[in-house]
Amino acid sequence: MSTSRVRPRVAESVLRPARSYLYVPGDRPDRFSSAAASGADAVVLDLEDGVGPAGKKLAHEAVRDHQRVAGCQWWVRVDSACLEDGVRSAVRPGTHGVLLPGAEPDLLTELDELLGDAETSAGVPPLAVVGLLETPLGVAEARAVARSRRVHRLGIGEADLSAALGMVPSGDRHELWAIRSDVVVASALAAIAPPVGPVQTDLDDEQLLRSSTEQLVRQGFAARTLIHPRQVGPVHEALAPTPRQVDEARSVIASFEEAGSAGAGVAVDPRGRLVDLAVVRSARAVLRRAGEG
Repeated sequence: MSTSRVRPRVAESVLRPARSYLYVPGDRPDRFSSAAASGADAVVLDLEDGVGPAGKKLAHEAVRDHQRVAGCQWWVRVDSACLEDGVRSAVRPGTHGVLLPGAEPDLLTELDELLGDAETSAGVPPLAVVGLLETPLGVAEARAVARSRRVHRLGIGEADLSAALGMVPSGDRHELWAIRSDVVVASALAAIAPPVGPVQTDLDDEQLLRSSTEQLVRQGFAARTLIHPRQVGPVHEALAPTPRQVDEARSVIASFEEAGSAGAGVAVDPRGRLVDLAVVRSARAVLRRAGEG
């Protein structure tokens, strides 16, 4: 029997949620170091869509043999069509987790067993999982996926999902906003990190990258998958609160704490706005995005 089922829930580990997950094709080991030096919080060695059929064998070998250096998180996106091979390549010292495309409950169970056996053989700690929702069943079972023992957070693959649903999204992807909300709610209910937004494939439109990332923040996302190192800076900037938002959050919290010391349950901030506990929670979330607490 695999020992994976008796280990503590990986999502409750000290793994810090990343802001950026930069894909690099697994069959391009010459790019691994430059990806790690890009400033991305996490580098994702890709064994799935980023690698053509002819490159799969090389990709598995390169990812398996790669030495994970410190300085960023190292993740591996596996391919469900060759899941066991992907797990063998992923489970190495220094790997933080696995991105699972097409995440569904049964597939997560299979992955959990494979990872547990591989971790025992390799003598490494249990890996976390980002469950990428890309299928109708995955979206319908988002809450079950989010509760899975290894799931650290959810992600959404909107290109695959749109194809599966017969959607042709507009530029702002408004047609997918309801699904995004479902993913955010599922994450909150499972008490896991806020979800990861989809890639922006237009490399030449930085303004679109920034505005779409800001939209994701407003919708409850806290990270994004990337396909090029030059996307890292704009995404990190768009995910962070502005100096004005940080100042306002500090003011809100200070007003509430001052009122609390006087025995009041609500306060009025310097701008004349009513501040209760819900407003304070939002203010604290802003400060966490700014790296304060």
